[in-house]
Amino acid sequence: MKIAEARQIYNNGIRSYREQQNLLLKRKQELEKQINTVPDGANIYTEEAATLELSINAVKEKGDEYQQYMDKLLEQWCSVANMVSAKQQGEAMEEYGEDMVKIMEVARRLMKGGVVPPSDEKKLMEFSMELYQAAKNIGALAREREEYDSLWEDEEEKQECEDPATTADNTEAFAPGPEIVEVADMLASVPGMGEQIE
Repeated sequence: MKIAEARQIYNNGIRSYREQQNLLLKRKQELEKQINTVPDGANIYTEEAATLELSINAVKEKGDEYQQYMDKLLEQWCSVANMVSAKQQGEAMEEYGEDMVKIMEVARRLMKGGVVPPSDEKKLMEFSMELYQAAKNIGALAREREEYDSLWEDEEEKQECEDPATTADNTEAFAPGPEIVEVADMLASVPGMGEQIE
């Protein structure tokens, strides 16, 4: 299962368990009021209070299990996204270094009086107008003029960078998550709660 799919499934599970837990806590507050207002309420509502407490604990435990899995999924997602970003940054730095070498070579060729393609001159100008002007001025004094090919002609088309988030979303989850159990099915397994579920 992909991380994006797992996150969606377990987010929905966590949400439904939290909603159920809130409903049960609200029912517990109502029950506590009844226990305090009805004569002999503690004895009358003892069984329901115990069942309610068991239900609250069971819902919380299952919700926590899902949350722990989601935390690990998020950690894996961040690791993958960071790895892709770091790789892209490394490639960009490497490409930048290669471009710097080429730009310095263009400046050297111009200083020797060479004729370089306009696209190479443009790259030098974009990098540093001062370096370009100095190279052209020094090159104007040269007696021989050698013609050069572009240093960038052999470059392949720039590839689109992969999106780190998309890559992380499409990565396989580190492990299968806990079994998804509907809240109603889980509550039905709590002793005394099965008959109270609507």
